[in-house]
Amino acid sequence: MRRLAGVEDEEKWLAEGIAGIQHNAFFMHRALDANNLREVLKYSALMLSELRTSKLSPQKYYDLYMRAFDQLRQLEVFFKDESRHGLPVVDLYELVQHAGNILPRMYLLCTVGSVYMKSKQAPSKDVLKDLVEMCRGVQHPIRGLFLRSYLAQVSRDKLPEIGSEYEGDANTVMDAVEFVLQNFTEMNKLWVRIQHQGPGTVREKQEKERNELRDLVGKNLHVLGQIEGVDLEMYKETVLPRVLEQVVNCKDELAQYYLMECIIQVFPDEYHLQTLETLLAACTQLMPTVDTKIVLTQLMDRLSNYAASSPDVLHEFLQVEAFAKLSNAIGKVIETQIEMPIIGAMTLFVSLLTFTLRVHPDRLDYVDQILGACVVKLSSVPKLEDARAMKQVVALLSAPLEKYNDIVTALTLSNYPRVMDHLDDGTNKVMAMLIIQSIMKNNSCISTADKVEVLFELIKGLIKDLDGTDTEELDEEDFQEEQNSVARLIHMLDNEEPEEMLKIICVVRKHLMTGGTRRLPFTVPPLVFSALRLVRQLDSQGGDITGEEVSATPRKIFQILNQTIEVLSSVPCPELALRLYLQCAEAASDCDLEPVAYEFFTQAFILYEEEIADSKAQVTAIHLIIGTLQRINVFGVENRDTLTHKATGYSARLLKKPDQCRAVYACSHLFWVDDIDGIKDGERALLCLRRALRIANAAQEMANATRGSSGPVTLFVEILNKYIYFYEKGNPHITPSDLQSLIELINTEMQSDDNGNRRTHSDPFFTSTLRYIRFQKQKGGLIGDKYDLIKL
Repeated sequence: MRRLAGVEDEEKWLAEGIAGIQHNAFFMHRALDANNLREVLKYSALMLSELRTSKLSPQKYYDLYMRAFDQLRQLEVFFKDESRHGLPVVDLYELVQHAGNILPRMYLLCTVGSVYMKSKQAPSKDVLKDLVEMCRGVQHPIRGLFLRSYLAQVSRDKLPEIGSEYEGDANTVMDAVEFVLQNFTEMNKLWVRIQHQGPGTVREKQEKERNELRDLVGKNLHVLGQIEGVDLEMYKETVLPRVLEQVVNCKDELAQYYLMECIIQVFPDEYHLQTLETLLAACTQLMPTVDTKIVLTQLMDRLSNYAASSPDVLHEFLQVEAFAKLSNAIGKVIETQIEMPIIGAMTLFVSLLTFTLRVHPDRLDYVDQILGACVVKLSSVPKLEDARAMKQVVALLSAPLEKYNDIVTALTLSNYPRVMDHLDDGTNKVMAMLIIQSIMKNNSCISTADKVEVLFELIKGLIKDLDGTDTEELDEEDFQEEQNSVARLIHMLDNEEPEEMLKIICVVRKHLMTGGTRRLPFTVPPLVFSALRLVRQLDSQGGDITGEEVSATPRKIFQILNQTIEVLSSVPCPELALRLYLQCAEAASDCDLEPVAYEFFTQAFILYEEEIADSKAQVTAIHLIIGTLQRINVFGVENRDTLTHKATGYSARLLKKPDQCRAVYACSHLFWVDDIDGIKDGERALLCLRRALRIANAAQEMANATRGSSGPVTLFVEILNKYIYFYEKGNPHITPSDLQSLIELINTEMQSDDNGNRRTHSDPFFTSTLRYIRFQKQKGGLIGDKYDLIKL
């Protein structure tokens, strides 16, 4: 009837029960004031009869119970004072057993029993045994649970534990343990029985009610964990076997899960460690529907924290072979619970790995063993699609990185990449990014080709498309961040031995070349610069480094670079390829490899001619070519003439006249290099400047034809500054008259435009240049003499 009742009915029944308690409590208090024992017992029994109801849910029954409990506290005070009721406590103990109904009788008996034990007129163990046995008379689950909870509460401070006033010859700690265990056993039976009452249609409500009552049962285990005198031996021989026997035999999912959780939480860590085998054996005997993974996870977390609390306890873990026992138990649980979802197995592996990294950080074989078991489990499912399970796998793979702060250690784990193979593409990339971030954070250097091979297998999700996925679907910002991370990683690969470093470069190149057209522009440049660093290292070592006995030679490395950049130029990404060719040419020049440097320049010019069509890109490219060629001094006369002729020719063919002018006067530096061994062909440098001046004049005429004015004189001022530079450097073909005529030309251009209108503004650049010339004239000496002939 109660199970089908509504909330309003329950509220009404609760109100009626509370009213009944209050009514009888009133008469009970009046009898207490009058010290009338008979009336006290009469009205207290009537009051407690309200607890016989079967209509209330556990929550409502608890409210009613607490009302009665408050009254029982005052009743206990009365029973303690023999002068008020006039009966010895032994007679009182006998008298209350004559109450008409079992439930009021037992509450009164427990209350008097508490006073009886307090008086020490009888061994407390006998009273406890008597009470716990007689409570069996109440077999209604809810009423019985609250009754036994009351018994446990009033007897808690009277247990004969070590240090207690109730301990003596007749009372031992074992008696206290026996009482709590017996009460726990009976309460658990009552709790489990709830599920078998009523029709199956109210099963959900029953589960809810049982959850509300579970703490009443769990308090017994809490008391067991607090009893002074329960040492490891007693716990191992008596307490744990009795509790686990009840847990396993009850065959109830909720009870088994909750009680195992209680055992793990209330007893000391060192007890768990010493009884690990027994505890784990019980875990494997639980019902298949029990969530064993949470139980084992909590156990391993507690043991992990215990191990981390002090280094002194680690030897205990070795003595009991904790890892082997936990590993075997987890294997059995996963094997027997066929229906366990993959997330459950992964959670167990993560907890076991966390435990291992804390207790046995030096045992990499244990870590690899866990990863291997994970691979076996993952291989049994067609495809890992559970996002939560995927998250646990990432946690599993991240744990060694966080513990060792060194990817090199993780690279020695043979099963690490096999676990990563089971991740989907998105998660694989996330894990790859975590690996790279770990390397950057800890500044780890990967120094062997074998480890680089393993590393790039781990991060292959960032290096190439997996399972035919299209990079076009990726967010551009995310894609760039991923590739920039790979680029940074390449700079962390290093080895002082040239042969090994060359192997590393070849391994990296092999992987990067599979990356596709979108990735190469990000990943090839750091590879090229890493190889160039090796070239300069070899060059700095000196000696005969090009012999056949040395595998890592600059010439061999340049061959690899040429092939690599050639792939990049076909992406197409010609501007980047051209820059890299020029970098290689400069490095080849430093190694005195003229044919190699010439070949790189040739490739750069071919790219310029065939691939670079944008006018702005052409301007940038030609200035890069000119700047690089100017710094290189390895070429003979013939090769240098060929290259400089090409550079000046391309400069003069740029689309815009100002761009032509600037590129041509930049070419003047190709014929006058201000180094000790640099070329100094003053005549050809002057020819470049004069050619630039003609182009500047043409630009002014074009501006006048299109806009009606000659435009600014910036180009003339720039050319003037080039004249001054070469004049100061001692070019004999540039004379003061050249400077004078150019200054006058600029002044004329600034004074008026072609329509005869006078300009009112001056060019700041020109003004600054004239100020520099005046400053040089005022210096005196050789510099001053040079500028004396120039009239401003």
